[in-house]
Amino acid sequence: MTTLTLAALAWPVEPTAGIAAYAAKLDRWVGAAKAGGADLVVMPEYACVELGAALAGRNAPDAATELRAMVEASDGVLAAMRGAALRHGIWLQPGTLPMRAGDAVVNRAPLVAPDGRIAMQDKCRMTRFETEHWGVSSGAPPKVFDTPWGRIGIAVCYDAEFPDMVRAQVEAGAWLILVPTCTDTDHGFSRVRIGARARAMENQCFVAVAPTLGGFEGSVALDENHGAAGIYGPVDRGFPADGIIAELAHDTPGLLFATLDPTRLEAVRADGAVRNHRDWPAAPVPRSTPAVFA
Repeated sequence: MTTLTLAALAWPVEPTAGIAAYAAKLDRWVGAAKAGGADLVVMPEYACVELGAALAGRNAPDAATELRAMVEASDGVLAAMRGAALRHGIWLQPGTLPMRAGDAVVNRAPLVAPDGRIAMQDKCRMTRFETEHWGVSSGAPPKVFDTPWGRIGIAVCYDAEFPDMVRAQVEAGAWLILVPTCTDTDHGFSRVRIGARARAMENQCFVAVAPTLGGFEGSVALDENHGAAGIYGPVDRGFPADGIIAELAHDTPGLLFATLDPTRLEAVRADGAVRNHRDWPAAPVPRSTPAVFA
């Protein structure tokens, strides 16, 4: 496997007039990532939902109206994502978009190849906002994606807070996990960031986080957003002592670049100070029993 230059985008949320305006904004960011040398770019969860207010046709839609407008426009949004990858000849994980799956609506993360082929990862575990206000449902289980750099995985926002989600992808061969995220508080983003760093540590893999930032009053889902783009790795010899490969300042929009070498993971898994990746199945959590007071 060769090295991969990855770009993680902290997406500035702003009112967007329609799909054409979204496509133009997306194209600018993808073009900037390509110009910066990126082979693959990851963008935030629900970034495209900044379209919702305009598509719903009124200044402050309710949650159901906003969601319905996005679902109805999902084919056009996905076409814009595919078009950006094709124009710039880049691997693109353009965040997520709500899409219909049978009678349900799921939060779906596309991975678009430079030739326009698309594969999907659904979000599996839903936040309270998604279930209680939007009615978005859990989707298909974790998958892995074959790329020129080997297998990668996608853990959408809340999914990255659960070790078993990412572990399933790592055990299927993923060495890099992309985490598109959308959080409206610093508490929420801290949970995702802590989860991402923990997943990188316990699996001795790379994890990249791309958040939404800012917001506007006309959007129900994206009225306020906080976070920071970050790329994390093992916490062991050959890597930074805190596992932070690269990170933008909090609430700072823009692209974060890092060149990642999967062979460095192989080395630390074989001869690190600890072997987190290997010891996961070798050291199961012991069964808890009641303590005895004497």
